[in-house]
Amino acid sequence: MSSSFLELVARRHSVRTFSPKPVEREKILKVLEAARLAPSAVNYQPWHFIVATDDALRAELCGAYRGEWLQAASVLIVACGDHQKSWKRRDGKDHCDVDVAIAVDHLILAAAELGLGTCWVCAFDAQRVREVLDLPEHLEPIVLIPLGYPGEGPVPQKKRQALEEMVTWNRG
Repeated sequence: MSSSFLELVARRHSVRTFSPKPVEREKILKVLEAARLAPSAVNYQPWHFIVATDDALRAELCGAYRGEWLQAASVLIVACGDHQKSWKRRDGKDHCDVDVAIAVDHLILAAAELGLGTCWVCAFDAQRVREVLDLPEHLEPIVLIPLGYPGEGPVPQKKRQALEEMVTWNRG
C-alpha cells in the first residue's frame, strides 16, 4: 500500500464549516465516479445518489437535520440504498447498508483527494428526506453527505484506537 493512500486516509476528516465557493460539476462527477467503482456484495451495486445543488431543495433537505452548519455546503448528496437490488445472505442479512457505506467511503476519500470537505451525517429524519425527494419505498436514504470547499476553522483531531486494541490474530 502506498504511503500516499495512508496519508489521504489520515488527513480526511469531517468538515462542518464550508466556504461559499461552489463545487465544480467536474469534481462532483469525479467523486460520484469513485463511488460508482466501489465493490459490493455479488456486484449488485444497490446504491443511488441524489445530488442536490439547488438552494431551495438543499434547504428542504437540511430541515431533516438539526444542525444549521449543513446548509453551508454548496452540494448535498443523499446516498440511498436500493433494497430491491441488494444482496441478502441466506440468514436474511441485507447487505444494502454495507454496500452503500463502501461506496460513500470511496466518495469521501475522492473528495478529500480533490481538496473538498465532507461529513457523514446519519442522524437525520429519514422519513422527511424520503418525503422531500418523493422516494419510492425500496429506496432508503442512508447517509447525507455535505460536499464543499472547507471553510476556515480548526481541523478536528481524530482519536483512534491502537491497532492492538482492535485486532486479534487467528481467534476472537
